[in-house]
Amino acid sequence: MPESRNNCRYLIREKFFTIGNSFKIKDELGHNKYIIRSKMWTFGRKLILEDMNGNALLKIHQKAFRFLDQFNILSARDGELNQQVASIRQKFTFFKNSYKIYSKYGEYKFKGLDVYDQAFVLKNKDDKTIAIVNKKYLAIPHTYDVEVINSINDQIREDHAFILALIIALHCLYYC
Repeated sequence: MPESRNNCRYLIREKFFTIGNSFKIKDELGHNKYIIRSKMWTFGRKLILEDMNGNALLKIHQKAFRFLDQFNILSARDGELNQQVASIRQKFTFFKNSYKIYSKYGEYKFKGLDVYDQAFVLKNKDDKTIAIVNKKYLAIPHTYDVEVINSINDQIREDHAFILALIIALHCLYYC
């Protein structure tokens, strides 16, 4: 029996005239779904992913003063406030960027699909593709097409806000 898929597409667009990082995330129909705001005057980057009602869902914090970059994703939801959801650590390599992604959902893998990692996939611990990400070339500001892949047959559907936060953290590791 073929596996049934219910994929969601998002467009992540960095706001151009802002101090720090700020992003809008729209669904495939063009509706605003999430906004990401950066906190100013901090050591290391600190971003907050909010729904369109202004409810904070996740925090993305860069560990400052480290030889190899590290970002932590923390819950901003009531009852789970500041609990670590994931950690993204840069691995020491000479030629290509490589990261270890640990989360409460398990380990994730980042795999570049082209020479410059402008297109990449996120895979879960079972080596299933969770998201396909394509950065638009020569786009100012930075713009990403994201397809989050959900299998209806899977027991746990991936948390879209979490997957989008991972992608923003990877963006910050590359371009910030």
